[in-house]
Amino acid sequence: MPDNRYLEDIVAGEKSMGKPIVITEGAILAFAREFDPQPMHVDQAASAAGRFGGIIASGWHVASLVMRDFVTSAPFGGTPLLGVRTDGLCWLLPVRPGDTLTAYRTVIDVVGSRKHPSYGRILVATKVINQDDAVAVTLETLIQIPTRPTSTSQGDNRLLISRP
Repeated sequence: MPDNRYLEDIVAGEKSMGKPIVITEGAILAFAREFDPQPMHVDQAASAAGRFGGIIASGWHVASLVMRDFVTSAPFGGTPLLGVRTDGLCWLLPVRPGDTLTAYRTVIDVVGSRKHPSYGRILVATKVINQDDAVAVTLETLIQIPTRPTSTSQGDNRLLISRP
């Protein structure tokens, strides 16, 4: 895992790439049976006769795999992060068994908190590309990230949640 990175270490425009995510039919079926049991995700015959011509992954399954990739890729090291919101989540292409997805992330904005100087927020745009270099998913995530601990606050660099 890379070294911990804090708000002061992050700059707008920086990019990171996740590891390849291989989509299997077994994983599609398992996720969909538990969380999104629609015919295009769980029923071979119905999905083959439907508009997608076969089983496709639930968008929520893909989003969760992209989240797991973000956590395991750790572009900010082990620094504790807090997702504040996700905007513009778009499922642009069906994701099928055998697809390989890769998430490309770009930091769009970095802002310190005036109210709580122990943390700030970064906005990250994610583009998920399949093996054919086609964009399958896009999203933007606002993430709370701590500032670098000072010698007087090293034991107390908790993430704080403020309400407007």
